[in-house]
Amino acid sequence: MVLPCLDEAAALPGVLGALPAGYRAVVVDNGSRDGSPEVAAALGALVLREPRKGYGAAVHTGIEGASAEIVCVLDADGSLDPAELPRLVGPVRDGHADLVVGRRVPVSRGSWPWHARVGNAVLATLLRRRGLAVHDIGPVRAFRRQDLLDLGVADRAFGYPLELLLRAAEANWRVRELDVAYRPRTAGTKSKVSGSVRGTARAVRDMAAVLR
Repeated sequence: MVLPCLDEAAALPGVLGALPAGYRAVVVDNGSRDGSPEVAAALGALVLREPRKGYGAAVHTGIEGASAEIVCVLDADGSLDPAELPRLVGPVRDGHADLVVGRRVPVSRGSWPWHARVGNAVLATLLRRRGLAVHDIGPVRAFRRQDLLDLGVADRAFGYPLELLLRAAEANWRVRELDVAYRPRTAGTKSKVSGSVRGTARAVRDMAAVLR
């Protein structure tokens, strides 16, 4: 499991403690100042450091550094439950899907701010118009490691998950979407995307560039 990480020390104990049996965490630190790498290492995670700023840079470094055949990517802020990962891995493991993405289902009104939800909905609509039946540019996904590396995803910012979906569609991947519970992130953490209108706008800008 790859966890891109920027100042998530408060959330990491809960996230890593919920890891299913047989799963190994690869925490990719993207410049934290709150001791996140030390917390992750103390809890048994493999810690990699990615000095280039950007969600895609951290995720891709984690995928390159992982050793498992099937890899999952999950946000490290506590908003998603690692216990749901086996359900996403199953269709990939059994040969029924090449990529499984999580469709976030908020468990409370404050889980997903309106500006982030609107931005996500617009981008998902554009993807469906291109023939990819997804409703979320989700922060959780499962796939075979080498297959993803072979796609050649180039974006290293917030456009990474969108480019992944576009390239998967071009490669005729079987993409499956499953509902996952989306909770308020752990107290003391802040989303780099949905935590502010500015963060959401930056992510949409990066993803729009990928669409162009």
